[in-house]
Amino acid sequence: MNTGTEGGMRRRACLGLASAVLAAATCLMPHAGNSEPVDRVADAKQRREGELRAMFEKGGIRWPAEEVFVRAMKREAQLELWARNATGEAFRLVKTYPVLTLSGVPGPKRREGDLQVPEGFYEITRFNPRSSFHLSLGLNYPNASDRVLSDRKAPGSDIFIHGRVGSIGCLAMGDPAIEEIYLALQASRARPIQTHFFPARMNAPDWPAWRDAELQKRPELRAFWEQLAVGWECFEREHRLPKIEVGSDGAYRCKSQGSAK
Repeated sequence: MNTGTEGGMRRRACLGLASAVLAAATCLMPHAGNSEPVDRVADAKQRREGELRAMFEKGGIRWPAEEVFVRAMKREAQLELWARNATGEAFRLVKTYPVLTLSGVPGPKRREGDLQVPEGFYEITRFNPRSSFHLSLGLNYPNASDRVLSDRKAPGSDIFIHGRVGSIGCLAMGDPAIEEIYLALQASRARPIQTHFFPARMNAPDWPAWRDAELQKRPELRAFWEQLAVGWECFEREHRLPKIEVGSDGAYRCKSQGSAK
């Protein structure tokens, strides 16, 4: 587990790296494909599918899974892949991946060019097999909450989970990891694929102290993080996705869906 100091050092290092790659490639630009004829997904299947099947089977999940879920924690720079065999079952953690690069500071994305990785409850809406970042998975940012709370004219767009190492406002996972994540999500049956982005692990032992220190600097985050915490706690109790609604004020309203009857 990273301490607050380590998290700050990671953010500063990542921001420096992100700035260095800005001129070459940025997540705020569309992920345009290039002209090479290689089928990256087919190649990834040859390299990774056997390992993926074994990984899922070890976790008690059939391949392909009925449903998958992705959860990211910015402070710890981690992304979790969860899956389940059938609607109504609890999700099981398949694998935790390190995020190689993420830019910005704690808090949500609110405008184009702020370098922020979003925080909130999203869906994967795009599979890009010919990304400038190898393979990429696009979030539905701005979502209903962001459209209310972010800059109305320029909230930003094109937020991805992708390969390679450099990133601005996205999660750079490296090519081996994105191949596994991409294949697992693509093969799963249920849609939409939900992905939740949190400022940190909200049940970490030092979460209260870290949260309070951040809120002293930015007290306006308190209400927003309290909304995210409800969603976090709902999933942690049962490992089932909460029901999430967005009010007219842009606030998230999360509640447990409980076990299927």
